[in-house]
Amino acid sequence: MSVWQTEPDIAQYRDSHPELFRAQRRYLRGVAILVLAVVAYYVWFFLQFGITAEQFTRGIGQLGRYFARMFVWHDFASWPFGYYLGQIGITLAIVFAGTLTATFIALPLSFFAARNVMQGRVNGVVALLMRRLFDVLRGVDMAIWGLIFVRAVGLGPLAGVLAIVMQDTGLLGRLYAEGHEAVERSPGRGLSAVGAGSVQKHRFGIFTQSFPAFLALSLYQIESNTRSAAVLGFVGAGGVGLVYAENMRLWNWDVVMFITLILVAVVMAMDVASTWLRQRYITGKTVPLFEAR
Repeated sequence: MSVWQTEPDIAQYRDSHPELFRAQRRYLRGVAILVLAVVAYYVWFFLQFGITAEQFTRGIGQLGRYFARMFVWHDFASWPFGYYLGQIGITLAIVFAGTLTATFIALPLSFFAARNVMQGRVNGVVALLMRRLFDVLRGVDMAIWGLIFVRAVGLGPLAGVLAIVMQDTGLLGRLYAEGHEAVERSPGRGLSAVGAGSVQKHRFGIFTQSFPAFLALSLYQIESNTRSAAVLGFVGAGGVGLVYAENMRLWNWDVVMFITLILVAVVMAMDVASTWLRQRYITGKTVPLFEAR
């Protein structure tokens, strides 16, 4: 029998299952309306905020000059490499201190935001308030937190660490809570059946399952903060952002490219380390079966 349906066969199916074909037509109409809405939005956006042909041509020329300066390195041997690498080291120190501190704070708080942990009316209110707290913390950009803490504690790495802690506590706390909520309920019920306490159920029934997501999210956030922490230097929170700001102001785009390449190499090294850690602590090693001798 041929897999291709003839026109009479399709007409027969349409007559016998009209509700399916009506649902298909409604779905196609919805997709068409969505596509038209997206296209209309882009047309409106570029008509409202777009650039003229002259601005576009001038911008392309400026970009060409910037790239020419980036890839032609002048007096490379006389650059203060110790200063540049030192600022990159400060940035990494800020990232690790801020992200690890945020992880230690967000993990216990995430249990208070997980709805499968905080059951009941009063606990539900606590979970709702904790989620709103996470929304506030991550709703403020890291650069804004940096400006706030620069005014509070002064210029330097401490302001950068505090800025990362505030934003990452909100972000990681919400993501950890969602990881707790996505676990299978059966292990928790089994632990309850054998008399396990609340803490034991959360430790062995929930966190054991959500640990892979916890580790992956924490490692990814370290990589992400390494890229975004450069912005903190622009607001006085220390690190390599200060080098970026200085050299952009002086039009030393070759130094900007050099620092960028180093940061890319650092992120690549972190990705390799993250892959090893995920394989080591998530995939694990095969345990050999017991063989009697």
